Amino acid sequence: MNKATKIYIAGHLGMVGSAVWRALESKGYTNLIGKTFEDLDLRDQNAVNDFYNLEQPEAVIDAAAKVGGILANNDFPYEFLMENMQIQNNLIDGAFKTGIEKFIFLGSSCIYPKFAAQPLKEAYLLTDSLEPTNEWYALAKISGVKACESIRKQYGKDYVSLMPTNLYGYHDNFDLKSSHVLPAMIRKFHEAKEDNHSPVTLWGSGSPMREFLFVDDLAAAVVYALENKLDEYLYNVGSGKDVTIKTLAETIQKITGHRGDIIWDRSKPDGTPRKLMDVSKMKAMGWQYETELEQGIQKTYKWFLNNIKNFKQIKLEK
Repeated sequence: MNKATKIYIAGHLGMVGSAVWRALESKGYTNLIGKTFEDLDLRDQNAVNDFYNLEQPEAVIDAAAKVGGILANNDFPYEFLMENMQIQNNLIDGAFKTGIEKFIFLGSSCIYPKFAAQPLKEAYLLTDSLEPTNEWYALAKISGVKACESIRKQYGKDYVSLMPTNLYGYHDNFDLKSSHVLPAMIRKFHEAKEDNHSPVTLWGSGSPMREFLFVDDLAAAVVYALENKLDEYLYNVGSGKDVTIKTLAETIQKITGHRGDIIWDRSKPDGTPRKLMDVSKMKAMGWQYETELEQGIQKTYKWFLNNIKNFKQIKLEK
């Protein structure tokens, strides 16, 4: 890998892809490729194959996916399963058939069983049932992990999967119908503050525990995996620390300056009781996170305020 290596970042306009692009540019990489959904529909196998044959990238980072929170996963199960499999299968198979030796597949901690022991180890994959509220997205990502593993096992190519914990940061999705918990809270608390500090209603009890990672830290992990050959096919990427949803809400409330009440709607689902990643394997390889949660939320809220008129809606290229 050198600074002129041609690297294709699928999903380069999304939160993760744009962070990876920034991280690579900051390290001096000069030959980066990105395509918008209008230029390349990743669900179209022929279009992806034509792109690979034309551009001949030397490495691929798959940060493209159809994403969303509990509500979106519940309402659109078929799209979350099928479109994600189409995107990743076309990218992985096309890369393999074009002879690309380096492929980094990005997934999610939701691939692990709902009631797996904590912290979540890579070895827990496929040992029990998934969380029902996002199993469609999880099943798609599991198939991508296994596709990369099989190519690695059968053909010896350097295809590796990185499973990040809950991500947040610049270019996040703040659409309340499709966003994840942290950006949704930022928007809710901000708007409630603007509305004379009106009450904020949040789903569930606030008791589940979640781990969060600033997206620029994930980008650093991707660059590390790009520049080094990792020993195994699957690595967790996270902070190794978690907080209750209640603590998260109170932290965001403080940062946004909201002074109203928080109301917990216990009629709504909590989801998985705890999701903490065991990140010891990645740490042993030489990478660990840098951004603490409060610092990351402050950065994200500042970005939110600077881009408040242009909230990013759910898009396929993300």
